[in-house]
Amino acid sequence: MILPDPVYNDQKVSKFVNHLMYDGKKNTSYKIFYHALELVGEKMAKEEKSALEIWKQALDNITPQVEVKSRRIGGATFQVPTEIRPDRKESVSMKNMIIYARKRGGKSMAERLAAEIMDAYNSQGGAFKRKEDMHRMAEANRAFAHFRF
Repeated sequence: MILPDPVYNDQKVSKFVNHLMYDGKKNTSYKIFYHALELVGEKMAKEEKSALEIWKQALDNITPQVEVKSRRIGGATFQVPTEIRPDRKESVSMKNMIIYARKRGGKSMAERLAAEIMDAYNSQGGAFKRKEDMHRMAEANRAFAHFRF
């Protein structure tokens, strides 16, 4: 059971912060996340949406629907496309956003995260590309879909 976060009273935010956290430093993670949302709010002031809505939309934009899993069938390994469970979809998209935010050049983690959120919101950036690649892999291996288990 994950408790909703103190500012937005939202469970999704808490989950994201848990993924963001290093060494059990949750306060630091919250600071980074809220600062990132402030930056997003400042930079995208012309949008009608709040920073939180922009973040949620960004997550939706980088959430993959299918992934490929390796499956051995008689000596050959096939990449079998499978649907992703809703809870896994959420955590995969969060982890991807964080991984690509960490890889970015930039000053603070908050700034990098803000940049990644804005990119994802505009359907670009590393995390979005990762989703596209996952979908492309699944599409390419559609022939093996009947190996689903």
